[in-house]
Amino acid sequence: MNNKAVVLVGPTASGKTNLSLEIAQDIFEIISVDSAQVYTYMDIGTGKVSPYHRSLITHYCIDAVNPDYWFTAGDFCKEAEHAVQTIQSHGKIPLFVGGTGLYIHAFFYGLAELPKIDSIVKKQLQIELQQKGLKALYEELLHCDVQWAQRIHPNDTQRILRGLEVFRATGIPLTQFLQSRHKKSDLNILMIALDVDRDVLYKRIDDRVDEMIKRGFVEEVKNLRAMGYTQKFNSQKAIGYLQLHRVFENELSLNEAIEQIKQETKHYAKRQVTWFKRYKPLRVVPDNIEKIKEIIFEWLYDK
Repeated sequence: MNNKAVVLVGPTASGKTNLSLEIAQDIFEIISVDSAQVYTYMDIGTGKVSPYHRSLITHYCIDAVNPDYWFTAGDFCKEAEHAVQTIQSHGKIPLFVGGTGLYIHAFFYGLAELPKIDSIVKKQLQIELQQKGLKALYEELLHCDVQWAQRIHPNDTQRILRGLEVFRATGIPLTQFLQSRHKKSDLNILMIALDVDRDVLYKRIDDRVDEMIKRGFVEEVKNLRAMGYTQKFNSQKAIGYLQLHRVFENELSLNEAIEQIKQETKHYAKRQVTWFKRYKPLRVVPDNIEKIKEIIFEWLYDK
């Protein structure tokens, strides 16, 4: 089992702390695969595992950098590689948990080729180009992929459209694809996605957002702003954080922000499901802890 790892992916994975801990037991240590949990001071809005739970099972790739650092998939690969070596030195098995597809792909399969873009996305951008103009699209690109936007000319139609195509199709900035150079891992992996009915998933998202607000998500963003971490930083463009920054900028009401957070999270979850369908073999299993453990331990000990 020295070269094995289990990967629990998808929109429900990173939010299921109890599931991860119960699977881990005394056999695994956990590597978070979440592009927002790598940042310090961002706890409530990312659904970060509590210090108490981290004292029970060692977690990696959480609180790795401050929010003013642009953390890329390449950075994740370096952190995860070090984590794997540490976990193996402890005589345990890495359990990767989370839903950031680019991180998974970069680490296990090497540099991802630029994704194929659905013709619907391209057509919609052409319509918006005619209706809104290139300036409006460039401003959108500054919002979702500032590094790419700053590398190109504001009149470079082709590259502006390319940056927006990639982000709208994947939710991931083009620059992250370009910076994700990593030799693929040689770990033998079992990849599992939880099979959750869409209505159930969306209800969980609504409930989770409401719970984050009750726990002090607004105050968390207020504190980030007080430390100088405004929406100009890439970390603060994460779903939830961006909308609450806009509340403080008087661009949205709190109720409008909450509704946008729920909708954007659902759209992101849908993209995650589509992303992970590409991997073969991917074991799609019921959201049942006993069934998941059965599949994992059968794979670990019978293969």
